[in-house]
Amino acid sequence: MQTSALRIGLFGIGLEAYWEQFTGLKERLEGYLAVVNDKLAAVHPDIINLGLIDTPEKAFAAGHAFRRADVDLIFLYVSTYALSSTVLPVVQRAKVPVIILNLAPEAAIDYATFNKMNDRTRMTGEWLAYCSACPVPEIANVFNRAGIKFHQITGMLHQDEECWTEVTEWVEAARVANIMFHNRLGCLGHYYSGMLDIYSDLTQQYAHFGGHIEIIEVDELAMLRKEVTDVAINERVAHFKEVFEVQPDASEEELQRAARTSVALDCLVQKYQLGSMAYFYKGTGNSDNEDTISSIILGNSLLTANGVPVAGEYEIKNAQAMKIMDSFGVGGSFTEYYAMDYNEDVVLMGHDGPGHIAIAEGKTKVRPLYVYHGKVGRGLSVEMSVKNGPVTLLSVVQKADGKLMLLVAEGESVPGPILEIGNTNSRYKFSIGARQFMNNWNIHGPAHHCAVGVGHISSKIQKLGELLNMEVVKVC
Repeated sequence: MQTSALRIGLFGIGLEAYWEQFTGLKERLEGYLAVVNDKLAAVHPDIINLGLIDTPEKAFAAGHAFRRADVDLIFLYVSTYALSSTVLPVVQRAKVPVIILNLAPEAAIDYATFNKMNDRTRMTGEWLAYCSACPVPEIANVFNRAGIKFHQITGMLHQDEECWTEVTEWVEAARVANIMFHNRLGCLGHYYSGMLDIYSDLTQQYAHFGGHIEIIEVDELAMLRKEVTDVAINERVAHFKEVFEVQPDASEEELQRAARTSVALDCLVQKYQLGSMAYFYKGTGNSDNEDTISSIILGNSLLTANGVPVAGEYEIKNAQAMKIMDSFGVGGSFTEYYAMDYNEDVVLMGHDGPGHIAIAEGKTKVRPLYVYHGKVGRGLSVEMSVKNGPVTLLSVVQKADGKLMLLVAEGESVPGPILEIGNTNSRYKFSIGARQFMNNWNIHGPAHHCAVGVGHISSKIQKLGELLNMEVVKVC
């Protein structure tokens, strides 16, 4: 599915009656709106700017225009007092989230200069240029009574880093919501039998995120493997040796087996235009399928690092979490609790199977495993730690009422000894301590998997939740 380009709507508001009364006021406010447009365009280039809306008639036309333009998000710039009747029709018709920009042109009015103007009309016109805060309660009142959800940013047009960081985060959250709406998630195989927490209501995934879910048989991947040429296998083995730190005990035979599957995976992804995937398969009783599924880790790690995050154990909810993190540009590696280190007050976390090698600390090692614990077969696996520094954990949680929520925590990936067992493995420290983190995280009933990305992005995830009408809980 081709992702539709994110489009941001922008309009300013004013009162038509002012323009004849106060010379130059309209042009001045339009200049402020142009500043907003330029700052938004620096964040995202596709801006639909409908200018200054100052009458109900223009408001209706603007609502239709935004709807025709298929905007994902609207920024409403409040430049001066305006009637709520010039706002409501725009947002009602557009039917997308709206952010109110209550931005003053300067930090404060120059009172001394203002009071020396000695012209009450000119003084009123000057005051109205600073009057952005005035109609916001009116707009909020009407939006609430009309059942329209809105968000506010209060600050200054210039030299207000906090304000424009918030604007940027809203745009980034809208971009990720757009990606999720158009994402194609592949479900390859079946659930891990008895792992009840990961079972998902697929229709709820559609309801909350949009997108499309493609159910795929492992037999199809096994068939595609048979069509892979020796040339393609050798090229992929060479690529493995560039990307990974292949350990001496990883045999050439296993590398070629993994390369065959990796090339076939790329064909599968291309065929269904997948943007993410969840997979698991027992593989018993069919040698082709077992050979396929036991050689899948390196290929899935490459996909994960290149915009197609792959979650093991058919953890569909976590494939969604990983896609969210990757869409924010911070990774999103498949992980779960490993153990506690009470001496260092850290939680060891990782997972067997694919890792997000793009966020690894150093080069990811490839090691042979002679048993996949709890699974069928043997083969090559990846061993990596997430880059040291700030991290964010995200879980898509299905609640008792069936609805989904986002559970998030911020921490640090810290150096130290890991378990060198051929799996992803990191040490995480949290501001509230390991014990409290575990209790606070678990109380919300997430599945035992989560996605981890680099950097602290909980504020962006909170905004994404607002746009998707999803509850967001931050543990720390």
